[in-house]
This record gives sequence, structure tokens and C-alpha cells, in this order.
Amino acid sequence: MTPEEVLPDRLLEGIRGRAARYDRDNAFFAEDLAELTAAGYLKLFVPASDGGMGLGLEAAAQCQRRLATAAPATALAINMHLVWTGVAQVLAARGDDSLGFVLEDAARGEIFAFGNSEAGNDSVLFDSKTAAVPLPGGGYSFTGTKIFTSLSPAWTRLGIFGKDARARSGEGELVHGFIRRDAAGYTILDDWDTLGMRASQSNTTVLDGVEVGPDRIFRKLPVGPNADPLIFAIFACFESLLAAVYTGIGERALTLGVEAVKRRTSFKNAGRSYAQDPDIRWKVAEAAMAMDSLYPHLLAVTRDVDALTDHGSQWFPKLVGLKVNATETARRVVDLAIRVSGGSSYFRGSELERLYRDVLAGMFHPSDDESAHNTVANAWLGPLDS
Repeated sequence: MTPEEVLPDRLLEGIRGRAARYDRDNAFFAEDLAELTAAGYLKLFVPASDGGMGLGLEAAAQCQRRLATAAPATALAINMHLVWTGVAQVLAARGDDSLGFVLEDAARGEIFAFGNSEAGNDSVLFDSKTAAVPLPGGGYSFTGTKIFTSLSPAWTRLGIFGKDARARSGEGELVHGFIRRDAAGYTILDDWDTLGMRASQSNTTVLDGVEVGPDRIFRKLPVGPNADPLIFAIFACFESLLAAVYTGIGERALTLGVEAVKRRTSFKNAGRSYAQDPDIRWKVAEAAMAMDSLYPHLLAVTRDVDALTDHGSQWFPKLVGLKVNATETARRVVDLAIRVSGGSSYFRGSELERLYRDVLAGMFHPSDDESAHNTVANAWLGPLDS
């Protein structure tokens, strides 16, 4: 299915029409979620045999790019459900069915969210500040604080991880599992009042002994970088789908900028269109060229994930490089679009004003600029001398 078939114009325009209200009211995108759910959008990765769309990462990323042109915060939050279902699909394609239950639950309408981020944890997936304590029977209890938990008002399954400090001869072990919405021992704080991406309602989640049964503990990994397929799958889906959202923001900003330039006229030049101004034309061209280099980058990386291409040690540099390229390019394109659109874009309620705030969130998602450059440098130059 094409992105246009998955997200027809009628559905997309309804979502676009609500985005400003969600942002203004700092409200969750409840109507968007209901319509996307009814359209089967949350089943992009679910096999067609189970009632899903059976898409791969390339096609799903293009759908997310299209959704982000209408409502970036909605797309960003939906990403977190798609990350987990995408991880399950990427693993299954490589012969690993350990997350098959994720696709089964998604087929039944469960909504997944990503609860791994922790304040001050720059090790990301390779260590955790959350305590994972083993329970009789193989389950674990988790105590810690997770930030940027998008879909906070709506998730029914939250993926989390923590460290069992006593495992692996004292080195610690990272334990991954899912909690249910009806579990005891967690609190969702009402603390999402941000500059942009407001409708995502990515609230802080405090875990206080919340229990995960052995049937939903799906990985135990050593602390530190490792080559487990789960790590690759999370990075592949998280970075690619993030890149898709920010590519959509850049695409929409360019469209709005072009429309504004064609609409604006110059008083001092006898009412001539700003589309005839060489300086304005240069800025539009710069934005268009930046986007033209981003589209094939997103396609190439996601296509290689689907094709099981073996990039070896270059896979992680490719993934973090895509994320940084998309977020930084989108930020530059939004800035150029505002510059050519004039003072009207500075006013609250302007779509470009909202995109200007939304696009800034890109710098906070992992991998951040510093971490990404370190990953790429290590791949090409080797690690720093100890």
C-alpha cells in the first residue's frame, strides 16, 4: 500500500485541522488516535494474515513522513507504538520470534509505548538507572523514573528495562519487559508542558516496584554495548521512524514557505511577487536542495533494513547518521521557510510557528549530536586511545 492509500487526504486533513488546537490546549491527540486506530494505522507492521497491513520499515517510514506533514506531535507519539511493533517485525524477519506476542497484542488493539529513556542516562540502552529486582518464579519488579513517555494517556503496554545489579557475577544485567496498564506500582506525572510536540503528552512515568511476569520478560543482556539483535532492531526502528517524522516536518515547512513566497508581494517593487526576488529564490532553493538530499537517505537506510543488508559495524553509524541528518535538515528548512514567509509566521497560531517549536525536539532524541558523531568517528577511526 502507498502512503496515500494508508493515509488518504480526507483522514490527513482532519488530523491537520486539529493540530493547532491540541498544541494550544496542551491536549492529547485523542481524536487523531481514534481515527488512526479505526483506519488500522497502528497495525502497519502486523502481518496481513492477522488483520494488519504487513508493511516493512521502508513503507512504514513513508507513512510516518506523510502523517508528520499534518501533525508532527501525533506522528511522534505514534512512533513509539510503531517502534515496538517494528522491532518485533525486524526481529521476526531475522528468525527471532521473541517479540511475536507484541504483534499478536497489536493485532488485538493493544497500544505500545516506549519507556526506556532516563534523565541523565547517556548510556541509553547500554545501562540503566532503574533497578530490576528478581522475583520468585522468574518475574521482576522495577523501580526508577522514565522520561519522555509518549502516549502516556493511552498506552496499554509499556516497554521498560532496568538493571539487576546482582546478576552476571556482579557486573549487572539489563532486563527488558512490558508492563500492563492495569498493573500496580507506577505513576504517570502530569508534567508535559513543553515548547513543542505538546500533543504527544510524553509524561514522566515513575516505577515503584511495578511487577512484570516471566511471560513478558523478553531479554536479559549484559551491561554495555553488545551485538544482540534486539539492540539493532531498536536502533533501526527508533532512529529511522524519528527521521521519517522530521523529514515530514521539513517537507511541510518547504511547502508552506513556497506558498507564502508566491502569496507575498513587495510594496517597494510595485507589487511584484516575492517569487521574483533573487534572495528569496536562493533561500527556497537551498531548502529544496536540502530536502532532496534527505528523501533518498531515508529510503536507502530503511530499504536496507527490510532487505537484511549486512553493513556490519557500519550499521549503527548509518542509523544515527540518518537521525542527525533528518533532525538537523528539518530544523534548517523550517528556519529558511520562516525567513521567506515574513512576519506573519512569527505570530502564535501560524503553522510555521508551531513547526518551528516542534522541530526543536529533534535535538533531544537519542542519539544526540555528540553521541552520534562519536559513534561515526569510532567506526571510521577506531576508539580513542585509553
